[in-house]
Amino acid sequence: MRNKELLLVPGPTPVVDEIYDALASETRGHTDPRFVAIFKSAIERTKQLLQTDGEVFVVAGSGTLAMEMAIVNTVGRGEKLLVISHGYFGDRFTPLAKSFGIEVDVLQSEWGKQVDAGLVEAKLAEGKYKAVTITHADTSTGVVSDLDVLVPIIKASGALVILDGVVATAALDENMSKSYGESGYKIDIVLTGSQKAIGIPPGLAIVAFNQTALKAREELGQVPAYYSDIYNWLPIMQDPSKYFATPPVNLIYAFDTALKIVLDEGIQQREKRHIAFGRAVRTALRTYGMIPLASEEVAAPTLSCILYPDGVNDAAFRSQLAEKGVIVAGALAHLAGKAFRIGHMGNTTAEMLEQAIRTIGEVLQNQGLDVNPEAAVNALNDVIGEVVNN
Repeated sequence: MRNKELLLVPGPTPVVDEIYDALASETRGHTDPRFVAIFKSAIERTKQLLQTDGEVFVVAGSGTLAMEMAIVNTVGRGEKLLVISHGYFGDRFTPLAKSFGIEVDVLQSEWGKQVDAGLVEAKLAEGKYKAVTITHADTSTGVVSDLDVLVPIIKASGALVILDGVVATAALDENMSKSYGESGYKIDIVLTGSQKAIGIPPGLAIVAFNQTALKAREELGQVPAYYSDIYNWLPIMQDPSKYFATPPVNLIYAFDTALKIVLDEGIQQREKRHIAFGRAVRTALRTYGMIPLASEEVAAPTLSCILYPDGVNDAAFRSQLAEKGVIVAGALAHLAGKAFRIGHMGNTTAEMLEQAIRTIGEVLQNQGLDVNPEAAVNALNDVIGEVVNN
């Protein structure tokens, strides 16, 4: 790769040369037939990735815009939204929805844990909710949601399931044609961004609506949005030669290339790889006395939030890592200074993770901790081999 640093934050993630080459392709007009063909390909590949019977929307923006598009096109003013939050980014749905006059209730877990499914079922029984949001994996805590449990509970109540896949899409199974539970319940909306497990630079908001979600949009009539209104984008997604707002041409090139990489690897193989990487990184870091915030039973395959042992200074640790070319992220909210976050998703390789684990050990030694980098690297590789070969 051309990358001079090892970028292991929870996003953006490492970009491979094939995607850089696509980004560097000649910029063409957004109505040029050559670009239109690539955009059509990207839209079709998005549908293939998410296996939706509805429509996908690929627009210039971030995951936050994708969150807004999902909410404003399905839940009206005065209607009720239930937020299942496993951290900072689950919480973010609350002010977003309230800004549109939506009534919001929140079930918030202790950081590092999942919301109890029994509480979700009880809350849904209290009142009529139009939709429920689930963060598939929360970027702040590294906690993954159990869709097999949550989706049937939510759909049985009559609410829409809105899945925030920002730090999960293209790493975990988000098949919108998959049935959950005996009644064939399905996910209605998946939203995501481009810069995490998909593996291209930031700049795209991606949202998929199934037929049930599209019907909810129809029933709303007019919505309090313009750029976020999927009805303004629908003609373009069906025929990219049409115009509403200028698409980010070179990012679409990159997105189409990235989706080809994802689909060629296969989502089942990618999920297996991500599970292996997540377990391996957490196992290796435990040998340094670094404890994951989330237990292995609820830990996300794409990123981990890691608590520091005594004697580690957060700012010095991350600064020294950066000087050695390994970039990790600080923790958020009340965990700031007490933990760091490390991504292990997208185009990240086992060789990158081995370099990171060894370098983390060296920095810890510089801070006076008695650790064994080679033992940690061996632990990493043992877990990767065990998961991948089973």
